[in-house]
Amino acid sequence: MSDQAPLDTRRSRNRLLVAAGAVIVVATYAYLVVAQPAGMADSGTTRAGLIAMAGYVIGAVLIAAGSIHQLPTTTIAMIPVAIAVNIVVGQLVAVLGLPVYLDSIGTVLVSVLAGPAAGVVTGILANVIWGLTLNPIPLPFAVVQVVIAVLAGTAARIGVFRRVYLPPVAGLVTGVAAAVVSAPISAFVFGGATGGGTGAIVGAFQAMGQSLLASTTLQGLLSDPLDKLITFTVVGILLAALPSRFLQRFPFAREHRVVTTAPLAPPPSPSE
Repeated sequence: MSDQAPLDTRRSRNRLLVAAGAVIVVATYAYLVVAQPAGMADSGTTRAGLIAMAGYVIGAVLIAAGSIHQLPTTTIAMIPVAIAVNIVVGQLVAVLGLPVYLDSIGTVLVSVLAGPAAGVVTGILANVIWGLTLNPIPLPFAVVQVVIAVLAGTAARIGVFRRVYLPPVAGLVTGVAAAVVSAPISAFVFGGATGGGTGAIVGAFQAMGQSLLASTTLQGLLSDPLDKLITFTVVGILLAALPSRFLQRFPFAREHRVVTTAPLAPPPSPSE
């Protein structure tokens, strides 16, 4: 009983952190959509801009802090590699000016192998590190990585990655959700100018008479489904190429038979 009480306390604390982060994120999202604050397009240092930036970053960090304690050592060891993949590929795509992002391949891979909580931690840390070192734009979009991780982990749990034709479909669905969540951030934190090739698409919709929020939403509905289709397809190919011995290291992949209808054998014990 003495050991169980501290464990229950830690679990309750972690759930509280996740819940608090989610509330902050939802409140920030509602603030941007309902208030549609003016002036943020010209300067991210306005009061509204700082509120939005702080709300998304603090909320995302709280969610990560409440999730990371659930992760086994094998998963934690993989997260830095996945973070590097997100940042390197995402930065390269941004420099090339492509109308996609490809900054969540690591997030999706970790979510599929180790579960949504691991993917949430990966995505949030990647965007925070990226935003603090190379480019501030990814910082508030850390919350979008939460959505991607949850949906990717759910797709893995229900067997999407057992069929070669289903990951692109899951990517399209995830892309629509990501577009809806990211549109207010793009519109009211960055004025639609988030770099890469997406800004030109936003400008084209504005030239057609669409509002800023409508333009960023339409741009997202064009770019995000394509982006996540590519991302989920790449992850599906990687999973097919990974040896089963590597997949057996992840309890989530074994329990939910992520890549096969047959249960994966547990990894051998150190004594074997």
